[in-house]
Amino acid sequence: MKTLLLIIASYLIGSISFAMLIAKANGIDLRKVGSGNLGATNLSRACGKNWAYVCFLLDTLKGVIPAFCARYFLFSGDAASSDFWLWLAVGAAAILGHVFPFYLKFKGGKGVATSFGVVLGIWPYYTLPGIVAFILWATIVLIFKYISLAAIISAAAFPFIMIAMTAFLEDWRFAVLWPLIAAAMVLCLLVIFLHRANIKRLIAGTEHKVLQKKSDQA
Repeated sequence: MKTLLLIIASYLIGSISFAMLIAKANGIDLRKVGSGNLGATNLSRACGKNWAYVCFLLDTLKGVIPAFCARYFLFSGDAASSDFWLWLAVGAAAILGHVFPFYLKFKGGKGVATSFGVVLGIWPYYTLPGIVAFILWATIVLIFKYISLAAIISAAAFPFIMIAMTAFLEDWRFAVLWPLIAAAMVLCLLVIFLHRANIKRLIAGTEHKVLQKKSDQA
């Protein structure tokens, strides 16, 4: 019962659309702007990058808080594989809440920031690979100016970073951590799938860039 309540609460927290609320406070229906996506990237187009940063932080917290609470309430002593499945279920509920909010006809954001929050909350097994993946994400954004491209590449790299750490860190045992590795691969595929429209725009050369000077955009 405790786990079920945590999963439901996690989904409800994840379903809070901060992008939509921020846009609405600025008199904008974000679903009618740009891609129509309820995420920080589309919010940047509608309300500016400063609001997008605020939204990204809030969406990240939607993943951090449930994952942290699950660790506190569910674990007792050394964790087994079954404990990790429960931990993942709570984190997944937050991501699904963001991507498929029930009160918005199950049309939300792409879940990148909330997924990153879940990654940070599953300490240290996702947190450390997540920090490496975030550095990769930031590097790609700075070089190529495409947030979607950075999200796709860093998501694809994340499970392989975790596998490498599991292989080289003595206290990380595959026999216990394999649920986390399997879930990392699923998360990677989910992020890529949700960016399929962005992939088409990247190929066509019409994807929106960020961090550009006005002279570069002219």
